[in-house]
Amino acid sequence: MALTNEQIDRYSRHILLKEVGVRGQKKLLEAKVLVIGAGGLGSPALMYLAAAGIGTIGIADADNVDITNLQRQIIHGTEDIGKPKADSAKDTINTLNPDVKVITYHEYISSKNILRIIKNYDFIIDGTDNFAAKFLINDACVLAEKPFSHAGILRFQGQLMTYVPHKGPCYRCVFTEPPEKGAVPSCKEAGVIGAMAGVIGSLQALEAIKYILGTGDLLTGTLLTYNALTMEFRKVPLPKENTGCAVCGNNPTITALEECNYQPPECHI
Repeated sequence: MALTNEQIDRYSRHILLKEVGVRGQKKLLEAKVLVIGAGGLGSPALMYLAAAGIGTIGIADADNVDITNLQRQIIHGTEDIGKPKADSAKDTINTLNPDVKVITYHEYISSKNILRIIKNYDFIIDGTDNFAAKFLINDACVLAEKPFSHAGILRFQGQLMTYVPHKGPCYRCVFTEPPEKGAVPSCKEAGVIGAMAGVIGSLQALEAIKYILGTGDLLTGTLLTYNALTMEFRKVPLPKENTGCAVCGNNPTITALEECNYQPPECHI
């Protein structure tokens, strides 16, 4: 495919980069990225993916926009209150970049639908806000051999890591099992500074873009943490492999998603 004159202008700052160029921009335009959750993390990730010219973006979210979302979920506006988040996000993307095809999934992610949803995408971004969903996304991506970016935010802190099949540990290698219910407060209970979502969600988009371009170092085998109060980033090396991991170890005990109780009704995005 050849870039149009309008595309050459739109992506000119990308094309100037030797790591991107015309060939790299074509890769972005041909890529497919799924964002699960159009909330605090998903909002900036979606906007930067769209601005970058990712050709197909999937949005999975079953919730509607609430006024409490607007402090951090910047893809939505006041006029979108009550609208499905997936539709609101799609409208914003369509306004931002007409090159992007947006596919929406108005359903909660569960063990029954996730493999069907992720199968046609090149990269998955986990923008969810609860452990059940995060373990579900991890296990599905490992079983389907799909790369994905994990992230989490709370108060003034955030973290992220990237999984690429056969190139580093998965989320379950590091965290093993979800914590007991109520052991870790949610953003609704403990709060979160809105701009934190912008920082971490943008980094998730960057990981997806780097993966598609095949350039730079991804956060495989590394957990990146960020403290906004001290303005400190820290890269924590992770074990190269966890042979005892339940999903990607030498003798996995999770070989089908139905084997685990992910509590789908609690997997709100």
